[in-house]
Amino acid sequence: MPAVIMDGKALGGKIRESVKTRCTALRERGIIPCLAVVLVGDDPASVFYVKSKEKALSEAGMESCDIRLPSDLTEDALLSIIDDLNKNEKIHGILVQLPLPGHINESNVVCAINPEKDVDCFHPVSVGNMILGKPGFLPCTPHGVLKLLEEYNIPVSGSHAVIVGRSNIVGKPLAILLASRKYNATVTVCHTGTNDIASHTQKADILISAAGMPDLIKPDMIRENAVVVDVGVNRVTDLSTKKGYRLCGDVAPAVAEKASFITLVPGGIGPMTIAMLLQNVVQAVEKNNDK
Repeated sequence: MPAVIMDGKALGGKIRESVKTRCTALRERGIIPCLAVVLVGDDPASVFYVKSKEKALSEAGMESCDIRLPSDLTEDALLSIIDDLNKNEKIHGILVQLPLPGHINESNVVCAINPEKDVDCFHPVSVGNMILGKPGFLPCTPHGVLKLLEEYNIPVSGSHAVIVGRSNIVGKPLAILLASRKYNATVTVCHTGTNDIASHTQKADILISAAGMPDLIKPDMIRENAVVVDVGVNRVTDLSTKKGYRLCGDVAPAVAEKASFITLVPGGIGPMTIAMLLQNVVQAVEKNNDK
């Protein structure tokens, strides 16, 4: 029997409606949620992602402070802009679209953002709070994965979760969250230095791939009825399409015949990432207002 499709678009829509309700309540009190979206350069993928985020902000009843900057902007100039945003009380969250041009140190930029406005959860303080289980923002994509597993009543506690990929954005934080007392999974992380990845993925109750490699995960690499979450987003050439390319994940389509639950690309984790970003922004507004 084919796997049940875990619909991130549907769940993301529910979360966005909840965020919209919270934003309406804030607006009635004269508080307008606002996210500063900073884009340096004109990388096509980054431009697309920024436009998607800004559209979602508008639909949720939030405002976006759009800051478009040239690719030759100096690091000092960018840090000065972030400092101004930190001081601006009308700005509740700051998102600097990554990657940045090579001459700018991303770590310096991330560390310059006020942790209370760090809705991406990249700042060391945010990461530290996550590791220690303290209140704060959670990284959008990992949080989206966990919310989707919860929505479909996937038993995480006591399960063996295998993550393919160790990025700071997905793999590492997801491993920390899954191993926390709240989720209580046993976690294995595979990466480019792992010998015989299949020997690990075949033991997974829950397999999460965030490697960015098309069709990396094939049917013989999972066990029967495993839960498979595809976080990868890859652009591959497809001359049969109008654009000349198509988007696909890390997981081969045939895996759906063997898994019990699976996400698709697009329509799986992507919409969840946007939804959790919006939730982080409204959380920042509410926290700031409580103070």
